[in-house]
Amino acid sequence: MSGLRNTSVIFDLDGTLVDSEPTYYEAGRHLLAEHGVPDFTWSDHERYVGISTLETVTLWKREYGLRPSVEELLAAKNRRYLNLARTATRAYPEMRGFVELLAAEGVPMAVASGSSLEAITETLAGTGLDAHLRTVVSADEVERGKPAPDVFLEAARRLGVAPGDCVVMEDAAPGAAAAHAAGMRCIAIPYVAAQADAPEFATAGLLLRGGQGEFSARAAYDWLCRTS
Repeated sequence: MSGLRNTSVIFDLDGTLVDSEPTYYEAGRHLLAEHGVPDFTWSDHERYVGISTLETVTLWKREYGLRPSVEELLAAKNRRYLNLARTATRAYPEMRGFVELLAAEGVPMAVASGSSLEAITETLAGTGLDAHLRTVVSADEVERGKPAPDVFLEAARRLGVAPGDCVVMEDAAPGAAAAHAAGMRCIAIPYVAAQADAPEFATAGLLLRGGQGEFSARAAYDWLCRTS
């Protein structure tokens, strides 16, 4: 393997591989409006970037006093998201290029996300990323979501690799914290620019403060080669 030896790469999905946060925002905004919360803004949505859908709707139920059960809210949000995502979600071009570079070198890869398993698989299929990313872990399949390390540790287990040989690609502070807790290196690409100074990002091996606009597939690949 050219310069990468035993390195494996684990990708967060939303805001890292694909630009799905606007779709999640629309799904959540419509759901909350249906239950009497008409003024949910993008700034409100940014508070939930990086945590699982289950944790998000659990917080909404408590914060907004929603009557349906958490299970009903989760199912409704996932339905709304999937209806929108099938036609609206796009992969970041440089991130797609990075996946293709790694695939060409035979680097083991996985996706570990706070989204539902159905949302992950639909999104990967819709963007064509499933051709290279076949190992998938949803936070729904582990005991604790990010910032706990469970989802990343499970991804490493399924790949059959040691956590210390993994590099995590993350856009959110809870994910960077989860990578650090898992004993994995992290390339951080903050989705919310104002959060680039969050202490969780300080643990990243490589922090791209400019987010996706600063990310280069070739530069990330070269960093991996230098640090592997």
